[in-house]
Amino acid sequence: MSVRLIRPTAELFDSWSSAVTEFDGVHIDGSGTTAPVAGDRETLDALIAKAEQMADTSIPAPEGYVHNDLYWIVDADEVVGFVSFRHELNDWLRRIGGHIGYAVRPTRRRQGYARTGLALALDRARELGLERVMLTCDDDNPGSFRTIEGAGGVLEDKLEMPEEGHALLRRYWITL
Repeated sequence: MSVRLIRPTAELFDSWSSAVTEFDGVHIDGSGTTAPVAGDRETLDALIAKAEQMADTSIPAPEGYVHNDLYWIVDADEVVGFVSFRHELNDWLRRIGGHIGYAVRPTRRRQGYARTGLALALDRARELGLERVMLTCDDDNPGSFRTIEGAGGVLEDKLEMPEEGHALLRRYWITL
């Protein structure tokens, strides 16, 4: 497995389009997109521009947002998943989103890509000097909470958040 994180690029358009299509229009954690996601060139071009803007710490983040690194989890030249690494937490992220969001395309799950993608995102957090990061996942997603716990995640609490689309949300901290 030659897994790495790369920033969104038009060079992998076909693989990215195939990956987002697998999610069948639902929200894709860590992708930097809003559901439903069209796997077309216009959507990718907008995502690339957004990723560049959000990662640029020389300019202020847009109101209500924080600086954010969007990555694709890539194995060889296949987009197998997505990672969003937020440099800091605002109120919403502290409550719901955390520092890191990720997703693996359905046909590539249970193959270690989430674990590897999360480990690489934690390396990025260390590069920025963070001492700990927060991650969240739905209580009914054992694949995700096992991945977080396997990376050293310690459960802080479980919150009922039906108004936000989460019956029960787990919030974790990982000390780096």
